[in-house]
Amino acid sequence: MTGGIAAYKVPLLARLFIKQGDTVRVAMTAAAEQFVTADTLAILTKATVLTDANSFEHPEHVAHVELARWTDIAIVVPASANTIAKLAMGLADNVVTTTLLATTAPKMIVPAMNDHMWANPQTQANLAHLIDQGVQVLSPATGFLAEGYAAPGRMPEPEIIQLWVNAQADLTGLTGKRVLVSAGGTRERLDPVRYLTNDSSGKMGAAVANVAAAAGAEVTLVTTKAVPVLPNVQVVSVESAQELAQAMLAQPADIVVMAAAVADFRPVTTATNKIKKTADNDEFHLDLVKNPDILSALGHQKRPGQKVIGFAAETTDLIHNASVKLAEKGADMIVANQVGVPDSGFNVDVNQVTLLRPEQPPLPLPKNDKLTIAKQILEIILQDN
Repeated sequence: MTGGIAAYKVPLLARLFIKQGDTVRVAMTAAAEQFVTADTLAILTKATVLTDANSFEHPEHVAHVELARWTDIAIVVPASANTIAKLAMGLADNVVTTTLLATTAPKMIVPAMNDHMWANPQTQANLAHLIDQGVQVLSPATGFLAEGYAAPGRMPEPEIIQLWVNAQADLTGLTGKRVLVSAGGTRERLDPVRYLTNDSSGKMGAAVANVAAAAGAEVTLVTTKAVPVLPNVQVVSVESAQELAQAMLAQPADIVVMAAAVADFRPVTTATNKIKKTADNDEFHLDLVKNPDILSALGHQKRPGQKVIGFAAETTDLIHNASVKLAEKGADMIVANQVGVPDSGFNVDVNQVTLLRPEQPPLPLPKNDKLTIAKQILEIILQDN
């Protein structure tokens, strides 16, 4: 922890990591102690907090080296402009910078500062130097700053930081790639208050987008749902299948992942006012028309080198139906998942899928959380390039 008003959120972040089973230890600068006490973090983490004042309390070992050797992942949060500058220069004048200089663990930095400090060319040069050294940097969010106005520089919320850490994967082949992902179930309006939809939560598509973004890809997520995403994911919100088709076909991409659950049909007409029941309408008939086949359009107009991946949610004959879809849509992969089974698929955090690719046997993946499934899907896409 370094000095900045965003430090007040760090206890919440520590709690999130502990709840998912991680062990957390904290080193904090003297400036950080002006915002959050070491005792608060010690109670939450059940471990002594390393500070400049107590770093020599146990002469039997060098405290910052011991912590550096213990660490699996080192996360600097919030990372002030001052500490970022020190790290870029290799300076070590407090327990945080000495610990970071001594550790060989992967380093992750979460900058938080005034927007002018963030945009300063020297800060950006320092960050670029650290990125060249393999340090991961989470872009700050745009939001309400301590100065009283909204601008870039705000520390992302603890849940987003946790998501960023969990989304990390060895997918260096994605750096600089343009990845286009769709997510969520489309809504087809009957009238101003009702619509036809499905149970898709958008979590699988969001997982693919976040993993790709964490790996350095330029990611656009076209979604019908408000889902948690990293700050560097460009979000395009849509509702209907027609809106989704327009957005997906307009975006250039190296990899396209159609994870959205698209309605096959939509009402022929949408009522301008609420459809009401009356004494003489015991039955209501709805005329539907087919929606555009977005995956087929993407698959049959893909350019050389582009990869198009589709999803198939099925209740019966999973492999057969997904294989037909693979052949008909011109896709490079179909991710087939059985829906209607407990604890998998729609509206939950886990999934169990089988990957189908042309001229290759089906590849079942074990049931896992959707971030892990997303990592495996993207890894196989890169292997097939």
